[in-house]
Amino acid sequence: MTNILPYSIHHIYMDKMEDIFLEKKINSYLVFWWRSIPLGHLFVDTPEQITEVNFKQKIIKIISSTINQYNSDKNLSDKYERAFTKNDRATFYGIMDEIFLPVLSHKKRLEVPVSVVICTRNRSHSLQKCIRSLMNQNCLPQEIIVVDNAPSDDSTFRITAQFPSVIYCKEMMAGLDFARNAGAKKAASPIVAYVDDDVLVHPDWCYRVWEAFNDVTIGAVTGLIIATSLVTESQQIFEKHWGFNKGYKEILFDKNFLKSSAPKVWDIGAGANMAFRKSILEELNYFDERLDVGAAGCSGDSEIWYRMLLAGKIIRYAPTAVAYHAHRETIEQLHKQLFHYMRGSVVAAFIQHKYSDKSGYKKYVYFELPKYYFLLLRQGFPNYSFRYKTIFTEIRGIISGIKFYYKNDTNPSLHKK
Repeated sequence: MTNILPYSIHHIYMDKMEDIFLEKKINSYLVFWWRSIPLGHLFVDTPEQITEVNFKQKIIKIISSTINQYNSDKNLSDKYERAFTKNDRATFYGIMDEIFLPVLSHKKRLEVPVSVVICTRNRSHSLQKCIRSLMNQNCLPQEIIVVDNAPSDDSTFRITAQFPSVIYCKEMMAGLDFARNAGAKKAASPIVAYVDDDVLVHPDWCYRVWEAFNDVTIGAVTGLIIATSLVTESQQIFEKHWGFNKGYKEILFDKNFLKSSAPKVWDIGAGANMAFRKSILEELNYFDERLDVGAAGCSGDSEIWYRMLLAGKIIRYAPTAVAYHAHRETIEQLHKQLFHYMRGSVVAAFIQHKYSDKSGYKKYVYFELPKYYFLLLRQGFPNYSFRYKTIFTEIRGIISGIKFYYKNDTNPSLHKK
């Protein structure tokens, strides 16, 4: 049996370079920042001694592409890399501040017109921490709405009551997308942002979400999600092979993204940290309530992103809007999660194919997925450890999704637009 060692997570602020080289620890997950801007991450798990020179080279390789996206003066690239590798702190600090000044010199605001929606069910402990992180924002949202989805007790109501300014909303139809829609309809702000109840947000998160909509062409925003714990095998599998972290560089997604065969809309972001213009949610008739936890299992977020892009809207991935997510701790929880991921993603793929039969999603389900999983089965044989541990659960999820779709294919509501 493979001994899975825990990773310790360290957030390294490069405006304090003296801290960087203290973290050359085995089994560490290092996240690099310039002040409040995330730059990249590094897994350190090699058993051999890491030299300072090699460590610096690894860091600069990881963060340079992110820095260069913010850097309008290409002549500075060699200068900050040289200053960093030579440990010339004064020069490095000066160049980095010059590069990031436009992003960090925003005007302070006490509040922005954003309605934050937290969809939850019987997870009062996580919810309480999530609300507190939202209440401690440097720039507060206009309102926070907690949607209590088909509760079996009053724990969510009691937690919400501890925060008088937080709006409580009960949605008795079980299913995440029922809850998302209830929150959106109740929202008073033009921007509706969603976070999961097991998420904490960076102190600048709300401001950065609002800022990402300053371009009127943007219809939706997704943000960076960083793991809060990588102690267990389940958490490490998810982060390395399924994780919500979509990178540290801004990306704009438009209709051109759909030109590829079976475009991977799930790469746009994660539902645990996303926001929409309320007017666009209304225009698209909200989230598809047949998906996510409920009928089909998952993928309500990526399905609505697909419809947005199909309608000519633009989605921005804004890595400055940072949230922190608690991954499932046990393998049993991960099996359940990935079963619903695959079941829901297959149903969403068929639905998306109905919207556009040129999308290639049927080919994806019937040819590309089987080919991919056949390869994984060969690679994992015979032990099926770590990444390969959940393969058979994922395959069952795919089969379950196909069965669900065809069982309901005669239902006209399955193909509503």
